[in-house]
Amino acid sequence: MPLDGEITEGKTQLDTSALTGESVPRTYAAGDNVMAGMINTSGLIKIKVTKLFSESSVFKILEMVENASHKKAETEKFITKFARYYTPAVVILAVLVAAIPPLFFGQLFSEWLYRAIVLLVISCPCALVLSIPLGYFAGIGRAAKNGILVKGSTFFDVINDMKIIMLDKTGTITKGVFEVADVDTAEGMNRETFLEYAALGEAQSNHPIAKSITAYYNNKPDLNRITNYEEISGNGIRAEIDGKKILLGNSKLMKSHDIEFTEKQDYGTVVYMSIDGKYAGNLLIKDMIKEDSKDAVKKLHDAGIEKLVMLTGDNEIVAENVAKTVGIDSYYANLLPEGKVEKLEEEMRKAGAGKKLAFVGDGINDAPVLARADVGIAMGGLGSDAAIETADVVLIDDKISKISDLIKISKKTRRILIENIIFILLIKGIFIVLGIFGLANMWEAVFADVGTALLAVFNAMRILKGKY
Repeated sequence: MPLDGEITEGKTQLDTSALTGESVPRTYAAGDNVMAGMINTSGLIKIKVTKLFSESSVFKILEMVENASHKKAETEKFITKFARYYTPAVVILAVLVAAIPPLFFGQLFSEWLYRAIVLLVISCPCALVLSIPLGYFAGIGRAAKNGILVKGSTFFDVINDMKIIMLDKTGTITKGVFEVADVDTAEGMNRETFLEYAALGEAQSNHPIAKSITAYYNNKPDLNRITNYEEISGNGIRAEIDGKKILLGNSKLMKSHDIEFTEKQDYGTVVYMSIDGKYAGNLLIKDMIKEDSKDAVKKLHDAGIEKLVMLTGDNEIVAENVAKTVGIDSYYANLLPEGKVEKLEEEMRKAGAGKKLAFVGDGINDAPVLARADVGIAMGGLGSDAAIETADVVLIDDKISKISDLIKISKKTRRILIENIIFILLIKGIFIVLGIFGLANMWEAVFADVGTALLAVFNAMRILKGKY
């Protein structure tokens, strides 16, 4: 849908996942309102445009991204804050060392000027200026080596203070594609025959659920066996295969043709089939949870994340089931993009200033939340361009288990940077005292500057190797 509008003719199923994250397409008919960004998956419809582009849902999402980016606080690095006080303090100290003894105590000016110069060489901040940015670059390089793109060293500081992670469901925790999860045949029905008829019945449909059934059958259906094919929008398919009358669809289709069957209650989509008026069985279709999601949630808790929250446009039943399966602490369902931003800001207020919050998502509907979070993490493979562009961190292979690796890398980076800062300041502090009392010459001053810088640089390079 290029613009927001109202359906005037026809009936179809629309994929709303780009806007709401809901995995199952919804049925829309004449009189229903549609939004820009929805994708028509089946029927022919006519739409009357009711809003200008500047009032459309897509424009509002882009506007929210822009506003959210302005609200995000920038983290000030230690080196910037430190240099603000360190440099003037050292210059003033050197001036005092050169001026006070000759002026007030009759000391030789040339000797105290030499000590002041030694002091300036020792206190030169080259070691800090070199090793600290290099440490961040090494952290970015180590993350990239592990399939994680970090768009700036600032985000390492945020990740170290990260205590809450909010995740989108579809495409992040789940695969974002439909798969057959279970096949249940009626008594006396051969499983292979059942799957063959199901695949033949769905072979001519473009619906995501139909494609998942044909993919599961894993054989190319012979379309010549199909006659009188009819797609009943919102209900299923009616066709003749090898002269047998096949009904394939939801419970409404079975009830409308008086087929006796037991309705299955599950959080996925159930497709029922009847052959010649007799119930044959059903297939359970689900947006499958990623293999690493459950393990990833455990690793994140082990890495020090206090709370994991799932945000989704999907319904309550689906959200609850996914959250329980993978071990998510809490969830919010039935959310539109603006609803996700509201829930994120609500969690940020609850957390307070000291605890940073990350959001992980992949769709265009996630872009505003990615921009608003302290750190936005996008899926690099399945993620939309809007999500990848807006995010601060991109996971190349879409595995959320990589976030725990990112936390470990950021903690190692901080640990080594703190080691460098303490080492540099300790060495410089000792030599500054020695320099003031005339116990350090220019060669020792050069070591305190260049030698310390080289040692700190070599230490920073450890980030690239070894365990995190």
